Amino acid sequence: MENIEKVDQSVLAEDVSSKIPYSFLDFFLVKPLDPIKVTKEFSKPVATGAPTKDENGIEAQDYDKVETEVKEVNSDYRKGIVLKRPMYYEQMIANENQDGVEIKVGDVVLFRDAAGSYFDLLKDSKLIRQYDIIGVEK
Repeated sequence: MENIEKVDQSVLAEDVSSKIPYSFLDFFLVKPLDPIKVTKEFSKPVATGAPTKDENGIEAQDYDKVETEVKEVNSDYRKGIVLKRPMYYEQMIANENQDGVEIKVGDVVLFRDAAGSYFDLLKDSKLIRQYDIIGVEK
């Protein structure tokens, strides 16, 4: 079932890519997928007793205990589907100067959510540099 989804995304990404009238110099155009949820522990201090005033009249509260809370939050990383590759990358692939994994239109990539910038000429898309892509789902 998962392979069918990837093929459909790749075909859809190719179709969307062909309708985008721009060529990008050094950015990948990526459609971010839904945020990845992770479970994290958060520690917060717990007050012990009532606030008391010191000799200067300042109220102080003692926090001797720490309480740990587990929450499900968005990951710092996000997956996205490549819609367009940058021109320099296309030339590099054509000249066979690429070492490692080739990133194609329709591939699912992993990047830091804070990386890149939003591209408001195409709804819900981001411009990501190659070095911000930390993984390719194959």
